[in-house]
Amino acid sequence: MVKLTIDNKLVEVAEGTTILKAARQAGINIPTLCYFELDGMKFENKPGGCRVCVVEVEGRKNLAPACATDVMEGMVVHTHSARVVNARKTVVELILSDHPNDCLQCSKSGDCELQTLAQKLGIREIPFKGEQSTYKKDSTLSIERDMDKCVMCRRCETMCNSIQSVGALSAVNRGFEAVVSPAFEQALADSSCINCGQCVQVCPVGALTLVDNVGDVMKAIADPKKTVVVQTAPAVRVALGEEFGMEPGSIVTGKMAAALRRLGFDYVFDTDWSADLTIMEEGTELLGRIGKVLGGDTSVKLPIFTSCCPGWVSFYEKNFPDMLEYPSTAKSPQQMFGAVAKNYWAEKLGIKREDMVVVSIMPCLAKKYEAARDEFKVNGNPDVDFSLSTRELAHMIKQCNLNLTEMPDEDFDSPLGESTGAAVIFGATGGVMEAAVRTAYEVFTKKPLENINFLALRGVDGVKTATVDFAGTPINVAVVYGLNNARAIMEEVRNGNPRQFHAVEVMACPGGCIGGAGQPYHHGDSGIIRKRMDAIYREDEGKPIRKSHENPSVIAIYEEYFGEPCGHKSHELLHTHYFDRSKKVEKE
Repeated sequence: MVKLTIDNKLVEVAEGTTILKAARQAGINIPTLCYFELDGMKFENKPGGCRVCVVEVEGRKNLAPACATDVMEGMVVHTHSARVVNARKTVVELILSDHPNDCLQCSKSGDCELQTLAQKLGIREIPFKGEQSTYKKDSTLSIERDMDKCVMCRRCETMCNSIQSVGALSAVNRGFEAVVSPAFEQALADSSCINCGQCVQVCPVGALTLVDNVGDVMKAIADPKKTVVVQTAPAVRVALGEEFGMEPGSIVTGKMAAALRRLGFDYVFDTDWSADLTIMEEGTELLGRIGKVLGGDTSVKLPIFTSCCPGWVSFYEKNFPDMLEYPSTAKSPQQMFGAVAKNYWAEKLGIKREDMVVVSIMPCLAKKYEAARDEFKVNGNPDVDFSLSTRELAHMIKQCNLNLTEMPDEDFDSPLGESTGAAVIFGATGGVMEAAVRTAYEVFTKKPLENINFLALRGVDGVKTATVDFAGTPINVAVVYGLNNARAIMEEVRNGNPRQFHAVEVMACPGGCIGGAGQPYHHGDSGIIRKRMDAIYREDEGKPIRKSHENPSVIAIYEEYFGEPCGHKSHELLHTHYFDRSKKVEKE
């Protein structure tokens, strides 16, 4: 342990701690633009690039970047001396001198860390005048890039390379021409980008934002010829309240359903219902593969990888095209719901699929890309027409002059709104695996589970492994988030699967869907992700039914429509196939 003084406060922290982290532990805020950390992955970024976090250390001639300077015994630090404040203000003024001032139209207005910093420092004019750098705007189906607003903090680059190992973004050029971009400044859509959107989540300004589809959805609702159906993902209900001043981890399930009805959606359903459906298909597929392996079939590929996360699907299509037989063929809950809505539910209502508009509310930006994939279309008509993020839903509610906090609690519509506790935990890392185990165990052993809470699969650690005893048959599972962790597991499997995993859950985003790029900005506060996770499990505990195979409306649709899990009809509508998407990346 090291003792030091920060702003006349005696602080004791572990050796190797930075001044920035020591100050935060002492309740002293030092502003920064380039620093961020991911608690569950034990990751701390120490770039020292923006120089906003400079502090004065007694005995040192120059100011020290707090994020990149480790504490020392007896160190005396001043975080807001006249010298520090003047330097910090000058740095921000220089950044602003090469930054557009269209704050009123910027999608990050109100959530912009640079805007907040300028306000705190009392900057009202820019003393430095000169030419501003300009770059070509760029977008994918999920992400928009406006590099005129980039402050070169390089958080996006760190996230893309160190956490996700995608390698789509890096700093190119030098001096005034420097910018964060794909190699050779190619379009993001032509790069190795997987649309996970974590670059958007960590960007402190409006340089990286989501593709906004609120206008498209409002137009569809206003069209009297369209029947507009909405589905809401598990992670949305534990984060949406933050946009309305509620505490992180507030559960707003009923209020959200009420707000969606008042927005004009014809049917308000729950993606949790199709999450239960996913477990029936994916769990059956897992047991089928295990059964064949136990029977001596060496052609069957294990472990089975989950396929719910579209960022992860895109990642393995681009990076592991030789291993496309390993992931489950089950569609994600979003796409399963769309297929059921536009076939089964449209038929029930007596309308054409083209006259139904399916909207999803997702914590994820890659869902926009997933909804547009050609294999999820019938004669050009997509199963899911538009995917809105949690933030977009919040903006839509505010635009329509509604206050979420004042909404009554209402239920989802039936039958595609009934769900179990197993479905809601899909929103947290480990949740898909736990839900699958709850069902697979009982189907495999024909015995009820005495304790359905698999605590070894929970928590914010980036990698978790466990062995589940299926009445004498050990099933080895792994849970990972962050695609750098996923890459390590894939490489291990490619090299012979030495740990003999039977099933692996992968989510691209920190903490799972609760840390998705479409969620309210957490600005690097890992405590927010933990609170959302706690809320997910509280919601599960409060459900009367907590196993997917006991969902009465899921049982009913198999009896009436699908027949059996992984049967002919369900395979046609609820399963998909994967593609080798590496060639375009390699060519570029």
